[in-house]
Amino acid sequence: MTDGRPSQPQERMQSLGDIGDPPFHIALVEPEIPPNTGNVARLCAATGCALHLVEPLGFRIDDRELKRAGLDYWHALGVVMHPSLDVFLERTAHLRRWFFSTHATRVYANADFARGDMLVFGRETKGLPKALIAEYSERALRIPMREHGVRSINLSTAVGIATYGALATIGFPGLR
Repeated sequence: MTDGRPSQPQERMQSLGDIGDPPFHIALVEPEIPPNTGNVARLCAATGCALHLVEPLGFRIDDRELKRAGLDYWHALGVVMHPSLDVFLERTAHLRRWFFSTHATRVYANADFARGDMLVFGRETKGLPKALIAEYSERALRIPMREHGVRSINLSTAVGIATYGALATIGFPGLR
């Protein structure tokens, strides 16, 4: 702790009920690369969004690279840890969820985001399970890219694009 505030990711773990009223919930399902997760944590701190991490993680929550990428902003966000994708889906069933995938057909800019929605992203190497995208196809979104350019956009970049796109649709609440 610094200045009496939690400064490490593991000190910020909360339950879903303790998160309050964030503009959006950002969920990373089985993230693998600590700096990506740290960058997303920093984005959440900057925007007031809640961060959800779905295990297994590809790193330890006290990883040096994770803390470094999140810099000194861990005190400014709430983090909810979910032990598995199934538990996450059960715990968050009451929230409207949007699933991001390169396999989706609907472009994120055409979604009707609302305050409190959850933006769900898969792991860096595999994305979200194809069966999940098929099951929730009406809530599956993609970020447009050139055909034959790259396989996917970096996870933290994709989260930033989607989060600010969603925030724009609700008027950037609490941001200046």
